[in-house]
Amino acid sequence: MVFNIATPHHSCHNGSRAPYRRRSMMNMHNRFGCSLWLVVGRAVLFIVSCALALVVLGAVMPKRAGHGTQSVVGMVSCVWAYALTLVFARWEGLSLEDVGAALRWRSLLRFGVGFAIGLLLVGASSSIPAIAGDLRWVRVSDIRWSSLPVAFFAYLLLSTREELAFRGYPLRSLQRTFGVCFAQFMIAVLFAAEHRLGGSDWLRALLGAGMGSLLFGMAAIATNGLAMPIGIHAAWNFGQWLIGLKEQPGMLTAIVEKGNEQHAEIVGFSSYLAVMGLATASFCLWHIYRRRFNETECAAATA
Repeated sequence: MVFNIATPHHSCHNGSRAPYRRRSMMNMHNRFGCSLWLVVGRAVLFIVSCALALVVLGAVMPKRAGHGTQSVVGMVSCVWAYALTLVFARWEGLSLEDVGAALRWRSLLRFGVGFAIGLLLVGASSSIPAIAGDLRWVRVSDIRWSSLPVAFFAYLLLSTREELAFRGYPLRSLQRTFGVCFAQFMIAVLFAAEHRLGGSDWLRALLGAGMGSLLFGMAAIATNGLAMPIGIHAAWNFGQWLIGLKEQPGMLTAIVEKGNEQHAEIVGFSSYLAVMGLATASFCLWHIYRRRFNETECAAATA
């Protein structure tokens, strides 16, 4: 009798342990899945919240905005994006250093280097269509030199806002959870979507803004901060304005030779992708080198 009573009790105990383990595994899986979705949701919410400032400012600002108006938009949206960075970083338990938004003295040097790289990229991408004979430049007759600092300030602020909104908290948060590749891809898609909503067609949004996002994002990851990508981004926009490739006239006017419009567009777009791709690959190699160097230093320190 004792044996008969003990046996079913023992078997019942073993039988109940397996479902308990399965429930525990399922609960862990569900919690892990929810945490992943929470990271993605916070990143998207941050980007959408940053874009709300542009929506509000676009409703109250003049439709044909000059550099002065763009400076105001850039200033307000920068402050808003930085405030959101503080809130979301604290929400996730991160510091400004973790999301690349901490201000350091070396940030000025990195910005300067990034600005030089950006101007170099503008020169390289625009020189290829010129060499192909599709594009030439003429000097604007009525140059207003006072517009130079205003334009520089406007493009600097707008570039800073975009880097904070995309390559700051969202990129670094996604990178910490999913790795570099997924984070870069998702931010590039979201960056392209914002440009599509801003009026660009899907081709230019995906291959133009999307490719630029990969470069700026890789620069942010490789240098562990936003100073370098802000410099590259600001120089790219400012440089394109200087040579007449923006909607507002710059110091030069770009003229496409008659009958070569389609060929000039293909060559120009191809040169853009090639230059941006090469720069992105360079920052990727720099990131790999720094990571391996740090791993070697850590291994030597613990040996």
